[in-house]
Amino acid sequence: MQYVIGIDIGGTNLVVGSVARDGSALVAEMSEPTQAESGAADVIDRLVALTRRVIEATRREDPAAEFLGIGVGAPGPLDTKSGIVLLTPNLGWVNLPLRQLLHDRLGLPAALDNDANCAVLGEWWRGAARGTRNAIGVTIGTGIGGGLILEGKLYHGASDCAGEIGHATIDPEGRRCKCGNYGCLEAYASGPNIALRAVEELQAGAESRLPEYVGGDLSRVTAQTVYTAAAAGDVLAGDVVAETARYLGAGVANLVNIFNPEVVAVVGGVTLAGDLLFTPLRREVARRAFKPAVAVCRILPGELIGTAGVYGAARVFLDQQGIA
Repeated sequence: MQYVIGIDIGGTNLVVGSVARDGSALVAEMSEPTQAESGAADVIDRLVALTRRVIEATRREDPAAEFLGIGVGAPGPLDTKSGIVLLTPNLGWVNLPLRQLLHDRLGLPAALDNDANCAVLGEWWRGAARGTRNAIGVTIGTGIGGGLILEGKLYHGASDCAGEIGHATIDPEGRRCKCGNYGCLEAYASGPNIALRAVEELQAGAESRLPEYVGGDLSRVTAQTVYTAAAAGDVLAGDVVAETARYLGAGVANLVNIFNPEVVAVVGGVTLAGDLLFTPLRREVARRAFKPAVAVCRILPGELIGTAGVYGAARVFLDQQGIA
């Protein structure tokens, strides 16, 4: 069988897997922490080693495996034509020739695209948005990204910056974002910032059982901690999740009004909040967006939990090579 190596580079984890050319199988998926603080060279070294282990594991399962190439999803902004990561606020990379580095080290042709684009493309190809012509994805993790599928094709814009949903301004005088701007959606609703808003409330004297979940160490509070506490009935955690839904709802409503999609897929760990998040999120979008646009749009959690970026990165390679 023919495979493409899909690589998803996130602020928290590196994920690599072998994707069958037709998308029917994901083989030998492996991951490890990104550890961006160790520097780009170390991250690349570990990524190459991880990819080699995936290739070896795939060949053990399928001795006749043929590898067509590598698709890579990385945080942007990027220059996808030259394969360069221009800037990654959450990783600290600047003008990194990632595509060439991986090609030289692994000996396979490579393609590069934004990690959020890849996650959305994966959900469109094999997940929640399959079968649609117009879909939007919002990826929520260490940061917030997004991607646009318009008339069946991934839309990049004039300079590869389309889909940077996390850096849409929702409050001109709001929180400082890692990108340098103020009031970005990411500064409120990314995983770390969901946790931060909860911790700020605790430090201001709010009552909650959240500290019990982390042994009293507030530095260990994560978005998952907040979701878990909210599901158990904690009022503060529930308020933080509801407020997150309002922020996301404002951002998604803008997208629904502008692009009129059939599906908005919300991808990432935030989906673990379930109906606690999605019910108020859908309600907020319905309140803010035009009714005819809302009527045809389904707001869904991603189906490819943890693997959407790997599937999408592989599809990026196939599309760029014209062999999808």
